[in-house]
Amino acid sequence: MSKQKAYAAAGVDIDLGNKVKATLPQLLASTRRPGVLGKVGGFGGLFALDTRKNPNPILVSSVDGVGTKLKIAFEMGRHDTIGEDLVNHCVNDIAVLGAEPLFFLDYLGTGKLEPHVFTDIIAGFARGCALNRCALVGGETAQMPGFYQRGEYDVSGTIVGVVDKSRMLNGQKSVRRGDVILGIASSGLHTNGYSLARKILFEKLRLKTSSRLPDLEGTLGEELLKVHVSYGPLVQKLLARFNPPGKTGAVHALAHITGGGFVDNLPRVLPPRLDAVIQAGSWDMLPLFQLLAERGGVDRDELYQVFNMGIGMTVVVDGEQADAILKTIRKSGFPAWIIGEITQGSGVCKVA
Repeated sequence: MSKQKAYAAAGVDIDLGNKVKATLPQLLASTRRPGVLGKVGGFGGLFALDTRKNPNPILVSSVDGVGTKLKIAFEMGRHDTIGEDLVNHCVNDIAVLGAEPLFFLDYLGTGKLEPHVFTDIIAGFARGCALNRCALVGGETAQMPGFYQRGEYDVSGTIVGVVDKSRMLNGQKSVRRGDVILGIASSGLHTNGYSLARKILFEKLRLKTSSRLPDLEGTLGEELLKVHVSYGPLVQKLLARFNPPGKTGAVHALAHITGGGFVDNLPRVLPPRLDAVIQAGSWDMLPLFQLLAERGGVDRDELYQVFNMGIGMTVVVDGEQADAILKTIRKSGFPAWIIGEITQGSGVCKVA
């Protein structure tokens, strides 16, 4: 009988980690794209930037996590959506600058490595990367017993994309009075507001992840785990059609409605003397947000600062082409509405 290794006895099983990671090449094969060099497992991921498409390339990067949405995954024992959530969130963050994703790196920290959980999470990363044409070039898995509670973990991800300098979106230079704000539907909470949502749903209303509510398709837990929508490919389609090279573009700015909701995210793309005015009720609000608004006991203004309220991405466009852009978004399979306008002001977002 072989003696257990000291590190494994202390809670870190390197051999198990190596065995689990041996499945990575098959999982990540679908994420390869032109530019990827080498293979996963080296000290650093390698990517050769093609400057023919972008003669004046600007690299755009972002890093994020999925917050306490993980608590829902832990309770339900479902881990196949979290990775895709994270990739899509990061893709959207750089899409607002006009950037297309190149590669992604992930971090997974846990107390004890559970093979099936690891596989589900990485499969989600791979699925998200493949759908967004983003290479998964590396990552880190840390086993830290005594640091995480039993059965829990944390994930984060870093994305790098590229946009040509001549085509980079800059709302502070291009947004003007009279522009129209389009809102593209979210799938639900996406990856923000879960701490407040959990407090309302599970503590105040005493619901459970297994609860079934009349207007929800499945259980409450399934509703809360709906995957964060990726708008990246749609944004590239809109820019190719409405912001052609060498011409004045009709898409002036985009804002990803994440933590901070409308109130904190739209001002990021506003000139200092213009306001974004959002008309509440101008879109079809998802039942989950209606429940939070009607029974949560939260001030209306705070709701629009914490939650996306059913709008995951806003697009500020030239008023004369708003209908054509809206039609293109809807034809691409995304519910969308005209939800506001740009007015004279002081660089803030108001919900009317």
